[in-house]
Amino acid sequence: MKKLVFIAAFFVFSCQNNGVEKPDNLIEKDKMVDILYDVSLLEAVRSQGINGGVTNKEINDFIKRKYNIDSTQFVKSNRYYAADVDEYKKMYEKIKSRVDEEIKKVDQNMQGTGQPSTPANVNSTQNSDAPRVY
Repeated sequence: MKKLVFIAAFFVFSCQNNGVEKPDNLIEKDKMVDILYDVSLLEAVRSQGINGGVTNKEINDFIKRKYNIDSTQFVKSNRYYAADVDEYKKMYEKIKSRVDEEIKKVDQNMQGTGQPSTPANVNSTQNSDAPRVY
């Protein structure tokens, strides 16, 4: 029984401190949520294959340009945030909340006009470098 308690305690403490150091150029949490939100939307479009979808390269290039980050900075920041499962879950809850808000807007627009609508930030004309989604 003592061994079981020791093993359980070992796993609890080892999971809380997984040794991921804070990167020097850590992306701030709110910006990281924005990035993950955009990536989630673009991945959803890619998985649907709409108009051939968007490629991983197009997604990566768009995120790099829009947020002025590089791949290494993103990977290290994502690894750092993901190391704290509870905080990472909270970040994704924010993303889910934003997606749910956009779905409500689309539903309201469809009810009012009878035509489907696109969420404002998916097909934004503000950034002409964005992957084309039709």
